[in-house]
Amino acid sequence: MRSVVICALAGALLAPAAHGASGFASGVASGEVTSTSALLWARSTHAGTVRVTVSTDVRFRRIVRRLRATARDATDRNVTIAVRRLRADTRYYYRFSAGGSLSPVGRFRTAPAARSTRPVEFAYTGDADATRNPGTRRPAFNTFQVYARMARERNDFNVNLGDTIYSDSEVAGTRAALTVPEKWAKYRENLSLPALRNLRASTSLYSHWDDHEFINDFSRPEHGDAIYRAGVKAFVDYSPVRYSPRTGLYRSVRWGRNLELFFLDERSFRSAKATAGGACRNGDATDLAPTAPQPVRDAFAALAPSLARPVPPDCLARIRDPGRTMLGADQYARFTAAVARSTATFKVIMNEVPIQQWYALPYDRWEGYEHERLRLLEFLRANVRNVVFLTTDTHANFVGDARLRTFEPGGPLESGILEVITGPVATNTYAREIEETLGSPGSAQLLNALFFKPPPPRGIGMRCASSNTYSYAQVRVTSTTLTITPKDMNGRIVREELGNVSCGPYTIHAR
Repeated sequence: MRSVVICALAGALLAPAAHGASGFASGVASGEVTSTSALLWARSTHAGTVRVTVSTDVRFRRIVRRLRATARDATDRNVTIAVRRLRADTRYYYRFSAGGSLSPVGRFRTAPAARSTRPVEFAYTGDADATRNPGTRRPAFNTFQVYARMARERNDFNVNLGDTIYSDSEVAGTRAALTVPEKWAKYRENLSLPALRNLRASTSLYSHWDDHEFINDFSRPEHGDAIYRAGVKAFVDYSPVRYSPRTGLYRSVRWGRNLELFFLDERSFRSAKATAGGACRNGDATDLAPTAPQPVRDAFAALAPSLARPVPPDCLARIRDPGRTMLGADQYARFTAAVARSTATFKVIMNEVPIQQWYALPYDRWEGYEHERLRLLEFLRANVRNVVFLTTDTHANFVGDARLRTFEPGGPLESGILEVITGPVATNTYAREIEETLGSPGSAQLLNALFFKPPPPRGIGMRCASSNTYSYAQVRVTSTTLTITPKDMNGRIVREELGNVSCGPYTIHAR
């Protein structure tokens, strides 16, 4: 009985506080948590001094830090405060105050010490758009139920992996947010939904960008530094993250003996896509599958007649150009050195864009930077054990080996490295996008049946191909296993639309 009362009291204290809504309507967040530090975030209604109190108990009787910062209009009155000299593997509670207003209470757990072998659990997802339908003024997709389910998992931490806003929403009748104030408004719009505020308050959240924090399929050579700088500033203002111009958002963090996370920045330093300047135009549109062998293209020409035409040679030359890069030389060197020397049992690569091969519109993915994709996979295969890619961006649940080749001469060659793609939270699913691109209802399921699921040489042979489910993936790490379970917005295991087959769980055994 006593435990029930304590849980009820803790739940009440951790719920968003009504009296704090006027001063901190966007809630609170913690991020970049290590075994000894964290960044705490809030947005104040008014400019001026903001204070944060950190305690080891939910009633704030054992206070360990009192810190303050200044909310300024130049940051849209967002503040991020670093808290250091914390104890490893310890639960902390925090709240902000300003002008007589108290924020909701947030909580986080610091990472275990490097020698700790206790299991660690987290979830990740991405691609969240709260844009209102211009006609109804209601969220056009959903109310972020995926975030709500992630909060219910009571994880050690969570990851919001890319497209945390949609500067250029897919909702018809809306305009792109290109300036800092316009992007600030997008973050506020997403935070107006309780599910995201509750997720950010429930435990620490590692936040990471992809393209839509800037603009669709963003690269600096194509879209310019002005959009990049606006995207960086708005993201850093609204997310407790560590960013520097030299390293971008690349960083790693250790969670005990068994887990190290590596966050790759795949926007700040990449080359222009192969499509720049129209090199991959085939007829009146961009070629749909330039790297697929012509017999494969011919097999699907009835669905997409443009595939019957040969690929422009300059397009293939650009995709394979060894001078083009996804990560940039400095980040590539930093990451490969760090992941090779990591002593963690499992090395988890948080990956903005997919590294698997599936040939369809590869330009923005690792496939569109083929030389570096192969170079990285060959390095990992030769030098790193127990590595996995966790990815979003595609608006689908696609699971498979990050192959070095599938249809190319010599036949399939696996890297032995699993990639699990999940999401979205709230935007068009991959199935809807396929059907809009091809103008053919049901074409998404046809592609699943004829291409994504059948093994080579008929198809890709994905272990999971579910392209129409709002989702996240739950991850559990122990001394001997890493298990990934894709789940839908109701917390149930994702199932393929074709055949109702479950996607996972997927377990990697330490070796």
